[in-house]
Amino acid sequence: MTAIQAMPLEATPTPVQRQAMDSETVRSERLEKLQAEFGHLDGKDLMDAMIHKAFPGKIAMVSSFGSEAVVLLHMLSEVNPTVPVLFLNTGKLFGETLRYRDRLQDKLGLTDIRSLGPDPRVLDVQDPKGDLWARDADGCCHVRKVLPLAHGLEHFEASFTGRKKFQTGARSQMATIEQEAAADGTPGRFKINPLANWDLDDLKTYIEDHKLPRHPLVKDGYLSIGCMPCTDRVKEGGDYRSGRWAGLDKDECGIHVPGLVDGDGI
Repeated sequence: MTAIQAMPLEATPTPVQRQAMDSETVRSERLEKLQAEFGHLDGKDLMDAMIHKAFPGKIAMVSSFGSEAVVLLHMLSEVNPTVPVLFLNTGKLFGETLRYRDRLQDKLGLTDIRSLGPDPRVLDVQDPKGDLWARDADGCCHVRKVLPLAHGLEHFEASFTGRKKFQTGARSQMATIEQEAAADGTPGRFKINPLANWDLDDLKTYIEDHKLPRHPLVKDGYLSIGCMPCTDRVKEGGDYRSGRWAGLDKDECGIHVPGLVDGDGI
């Protein structure tokens, strides 16, 4: 497994600066063409088209190896297991998540999982005691997720995400094929969401039909799994994502939501 450090030393932006830095979705002639040709596809069919027709050699998958990640990873293993998988190892993950990643890599035959970590120099300045999550959850996500992923995606034209419309209000209107604005405001990287229209029953059925292993924490009541300090069990009758950043006005980590400071991660 390739280990990649994040980005050169830089200070964590203020909330206003972070909002300005976050990418916004844009429209472009190429996006229009992609949506016209492939917008009716989803799941493995969309993945196959993006890998072999739209972005050959220029697309990666972003995966948290969380509670539902196995669905997209299994599809990738059947379409093309050599496509890079970018894994955000924030340094705050559950041990079960790291072991699950290793298990899926072996079981699915994925050949290029890249572990993206936060820059230790940034941590020395911004989070020397490792408790930034308790003082500034948005800042912690920015240092440990947003910056490393931006670095890891530098040389790719597009990325797959496991986002679904049902997960948060911010995701309810997203398309299966999106495009972000580059730093200068021009059309930039494409974001592909093969599972955008899937619900929990679709995911459960796929996992059961293909006899795929679940994340070991799911059986303990963790329905959406991120970093250990900011992930709790979901109480009976609770919302699917109510265990993420419980008690905070936050349900996103910043790497997927256009124009917002916070965001869920993956």
